[in-house]
Amino acid sequence: MLTWIIVFIVFSVLIIIHEAGHLVAAKKAGIAVEVFSLGMGKRLFGVKIAETDYRISLIPFGGFCKMAGEDPGEAQGKEYEFGAKPVGYRFWVMVAGSLTNYIFAFLLFSIIFMIGAPTLSNEVGQVLNGYPAEKAGIEAGDLIVAINDTKIDYWEDILRAIKEGSSGEAPLDIMVEREGLLIEFHVKPAISDVTNIFGQKISRPMIGIGNREKIVPVSYGPLRAFYYGGERLLQLTAMTYRFLWLLLTGGIDIKTSPASGPIGIAYFIRQAAHVGVVPLLLVTANISMALAIFNLLPFPILDGGHVVFLIIEKLRGKPVNVRVREAITQVAFVLLIAFALLISWQDAMKFTPLGKMKFFKNETERQNAPEGRGTKDEGRD
Repeated sequence: MLTWIIVFIVFSVLIIIHEAGHLVAAKKAGIAVEVFSLGMGKRLFGVKIAETDYRISLIPFGGFCKMAGEDPGEAQGKEYEFGAKPVGYRFWVMVAGSLTNYIFAFLLFSIIFMIGAPTLSNEVGQVLNGYPAEKAGIEAGDLIVAINDTKIDYWEDILRAIKEGSSGEAPLDIMVEREGLLIEFHVKPAISDVTNIFGQKISRPMIGIGNREKIVPVSYGPLRAFYYGGERLLQLTAMTYRFLWLLLTGGIDIKTSPASGPIGIAYFIRQAAHVGVVPLLLVTANISMALAIFNLLPFPILDGGHVVFLIIEKLRGKPVNVRVREAITQVAFVLLIAFALLISWQDAMKFTPLGKMKFFKNETERQNAPEGRGTKDEGRD
C-alpha cells in the first residue's frame, strides 16, 4: 500500500510542477487562469484565490490549467484572455510546463550526484569463454585500474576506454589489480554483434567481460554535481530523441521497444521505492525529463501541437481557422488514445499478471500440440 501511495505522490508532484509552469507563465503574461486542478473530472474541493480556482478533482490522474479564452469557442474578446496576447507570450505559456519539468529533472539529477549516484564498480564479475579477455588471462574478481594509461574508477570508464581505444590495430594495455598485485595484459578486442538498448543489432568492440553488479555510490560537491547532472540529462535527452526518431522511421518495432505508458511508469516507481530514496529520485528524474520531451512533440493536443499552431499563426499573420484546428485536434485525439491503449496493453503484458497468464497459456498450447504440428506462435522471431 505504501508503494502505491509513493506512486501517486510522484505522479502528482510531476503534474503539479508541469501545470505550475503554465500557471506562472500565464499570470506573468497577464492571462487569467480560471482553474488549476490536480486530477480530472468533477471538483471535489479547493480554494479560490483571485480569479483562480485551485482544486482537487475526482479522477486522481492528470491535471490541467484552464486559461480564460484558451478555447476559441469560449473567447469573449477580453484583454486578459489567452488569444488576446501576442504570439510570443502564448508561446512561452505553452512551453513553460515542459520547461519546468526539464528543470526539475536537472535539479533531481544534480541532487542525486550530491547524495551519491549508484554506479557499477570496476570489478570483473565474469569472463566469457572464447573471448579475448579469457585468452589473455583476465579473471573474475580482477579490478581493472587502467586501460591504455587511462585511469579506471568505474565500469562506465571501462566501456568508454574500450570503445575509444579500439579504433586502431594495436591491442589494449589493460592493468588489473589481483590480490594486491598489479598485472598488465595486452588484449585485442573482437568485433561482436550485440543488441543495444533500442533492440537493434549493432557491431561493437568487446573483450568479453561482465561486471560484478557491485554498486558503489559516487558523490560530488555542488558545482561538479550540477555539471554531471546536466551532462546526464543531456545524454538521456539525446537518447530519447534518437529512440523517437527510430520509432517514427521504423528503425525499431514498437512491440519490442522499451516504450512505457502509465502502467510501466508506475511499475518502475514501485520497484525503485522498494530499493531506496536515490533509485526513486533517479526514476522520478527520468520520468520528468520524458514528460517534458513528450509534451513538446509537434502533435495536436500536446503542448508542442499548440506551439506548431502558434508558429503557423506567426508566419501567416493570422490564426489557423477554428474549424480546421478542431478537426485536426479530434483526429489527433483518436490517434493519441489508440497509441496510449497500445502502450498500456504492452505494459500490462510486461508488468502485470496478464503477461504471465499469456505466457503459461502459450506454453501449455505448445506442449499439448500434436506431434508434427506447430501452434500459431511457433516459428516467430
